[in-house]
Amino acid sequence: MFLAVAGLMAITAQNAVAQDQKTEENATEQVAPAQEQAAPAPADENIFNQKSDKPLYQQIKTKFIEGGPAFMVWVVLCLILGLAIAIERLIYLFSATTNTKKLLGKVEDALNEGGIEKAKEVCRDTKGPVASIFYQGLLHADEGLEAVEKNVTAYGGVQMGQLESGLSWIALFIAIAPMLGFLGTVVGMVGAFDAIEAAGDISPTVVAGGIKVALITTIAGLIVAIILQIFYNIIVAKIDSLVNSMEDASISFVDILTKYNKK
Repeated sequence: MFLAVAGLMAITAQNAVAQDQKTEENATEQVAPAQEQAAPAPADENIFNQKSDKPLYQQIKTKFIEGGPAFMVWVVLCLILGLAIAIERLIYLFSATTNTKKLLGKVEDALNEGGIEKAKEVCRDTKGPVASIFYQGLLHADEGLEAVEKNVTAYGGVQMGQLESGLSWIALFIAIAPMLGFLGTVVGMVGAFDAIEAAGDISPTVVAGGIKVALITTIAGLIVAIILQIFYNIIVAKIDSLVNSMEDASISFVDILTKYNKK
């Protein structure tokens, strides 16, 4: 009798366990679709890839206001002034570019045909620092080759200074723009901590405003510095090319005058 009762209790327990397992499996199957339905839709890769119906200039205007006009105005001013100087320098440098081989040929022909005065005319009618250097050398041609070389070298330094004019200002704006961005970052973080202190709680809503100002000003300053740095390097490369051309042309010019004096 005891064994029969024990066996009946064991069978009943097994059935109860089996029913519980089935109940858990059904609950799991019901929860899984619910979780799949509740799963959020995949977001965009990053904030910069989000599509917007607003025009680009309106988006830039919005970010400008969010970054805080007190700092963004100075960053934009650095960009405007730096670009203005860079464009003026590029126009000047490209207009100063001269075909030195062609000019040397003209000067040599003028010396052979009409002497020093004819060569001066050719240099006066030609734009660029190379022609100006030749003209200064021809002005002292009657004083000997040493005087010519001395004046060519001295005036070459003057022309080099004119070519490099404005570079210090561009370098200044390249340095200031990120500094202004970092200053905005510090001010934004201070504002975020002030908001936390006033609210007595740390929450995304409280600190979001200050952090947004910090990030936007930093991005703006770095973008301005990158743009101006590109223009700066282009200008420096062009100046180096012109200086090398001036030095080579000056050596050839002295050789031409040496041949002319030997006649």
